Amino acid sequence: MTLKHKHSFAHIIYTQSRISVIHRVSRGLPESLPRKTRESIAMEDVRHLFRRQLHLLSSAPFIVLSLLVLLLLPKLLRRFAANLPPGPLGLPFIGCLYRYAQGITPQTLAYLTSKYGDIFMVKLGQRNVVIVSSPELATEVLHTNGVEFASRTRSLLFNVITGTGQDLVFADYGEHYKNVRKICTPPFFSGKAIQRCREGWEEEITMIVKYIRDVPSASTSGLIIKDYLLLMMYNVVYRMLFSRRFSGLDDPLYMEIMGLNAKSRSLIINPLSRHGEFFPSLKPFMGKFLDQVRDANQQRMDFFRRAFLEELKKQGGATQAAVGCILDAQARGEITEETVLYLIQNINVAGIDTTVAAMEWGIGELVNNSHTQDEILDELDKVVGKGVPLTEPDIARLPYLQAVVKEVLRYHMVIPMLLPHMNLQPAKIGKYDIPAGSKVLINAWRMAMDPNHWEKPDLFDPARFLKTNISMSGNDMRFIPFGSGRRSCPGMAMAVTIMSLTFGRLVQEFRLLPASGDKVELKPIETLFDAHFLAVKSKIILEPRNQ
Repeated sequence: MTLKHKHSFAHIIYTQSRISVIHRVSRGLPESLPRKTRESIAMEDVRHLFRRQLHLLSSAPFIVLSLLVLLLLPKLLRRFAANLPPGPLGLPFIGCLYRYAQGITPQTLAYLTSKYGDIFMVKLGQRNVVIVSSPELATEVLHTNGVEFASRTRSLLFNVITGTGQDLVFADYGEHYKNVRKICTPPFFSGKAIQRCREGWEEEITMIVKYIRDVPSASTSGLIIKDYLLLMMYNVVYRMLFSRRFSGLDDPLYMEIMGLNAKSRSLIINPLSRHGEFFPSLKPFMGKFLDQVRDANQQRMDFFRRAFLEELKKQGGATQAAVGCILDAQARGEITEETVLYLIQNINVAGIDTTVAAMEWGIGELVNNSHTQDEILDELDKVVGKGVPLTEPDIARLPYLQAVVKEVLRYHMVIPMLLPHMNLQPAKIGKYDIPAGSKVLINAWRMAMDPNHWEKPDLFDPARFLKTNISMSGNDMRFIPFGSGRRSCPGMAMAVTIMSLTFGRLVQEFRLLPASGDKVELKPIETLFDAHFLAVKSKIILEPRNQ
């Protein structure tokens, strides 16, 4: 309707309901006024009323509100029409990222579970994220419908550093994944591999004890324990992988790989990495960042090729190292050289960083709970013998030490949401439809802290595992720190063994004390679904028990 006809709009309304308008508006006017005068006044009131309504309709807040309704209504209709899981409504394009820009903790997701139920969906950018928080639904995702949800989501960054899933950890579930897991299991993840390598692991832990004893400040002002745990784990893994070890924290080769890893880590936590995860359509605008990722990734691959693979081939020692099995598979034409390097990178990161993080949490709890140290030492003295170094075969006879490892992994789950699962095709969880390509997260932390399943779950108490036979193997969904099903962590046995040996030997050799105050600070870095790392490196005093 044009501006010059704005009065005719009121006139139409007046014409259609003339009697009711006159009756309502004019009934309050004096009866002494002529009828036409009262009608004229009534008509002017109607015009004034519609001018106000038109002004309201043209106001900015009303327009914004109307646009939001128009934009959100289709989303609501699609959610109900497709029977999607419930969840918070987000804004167009960005979804709920504006709420969780600083990170989403397992506690935040536990709160959303209390609001929406054991399964809900959050739209983060262009990505559907489905969170499952009950043992029953976790069983459905990991076992009942395990094949449908056995793939992994990958961001633009991880597409670069994994060769679009040529590795083991982030590969889609299919023939490639089955093949590389079959290749890697015998030399790295089998019981035979543990028995073959256990003496080397024990030697590396003994070396760390020696290094710490040689640091004068360790028993007075304290030291950053993570530095020594990292060196130990690199030597554990690299002896297994390449039959090589580093001589100390100042070893040039060790410093080089630590520098390369730090560079890669800085790119992973860069905000642009998140943009690439939740807004893959922005790829054309992320060229410079992705070039930096490619350069850093190429530097790491060149390092492994130059410093280890070529050296092994020159020495003819590849068959003695575990990587020899991977190289043999390459020689048979089963995998490419690129895949060899991607698998080495997987083991370099997944086999080291997460285990070190778990040990750092555990040592922090030992410092803050001196009675737990006393219990471990008492058990070791009785079972292994006073002053007798702990070895791998002893672990099976030490239920309290095993309980401590379990409680550390329950209370400080390093990957509280597990690695993400993804369905390549449309699927169902419970009664809900799950769109293809959804990122499906299992809130393993919530299940391990659920008061319906655990007594006083907020209390760090290793003794709880002496009263029950809950294993970490993935058979009991209340406690799955290593996942479960087809994509469970293959390095579980190695990680648990290393943690047990490290906790036991450190307690045998030292009294662990806080460097300042009564306790060490155990606070995680808050990130978006990622691993739980300590926000502040633990500085502790290690007081020798026997000088």
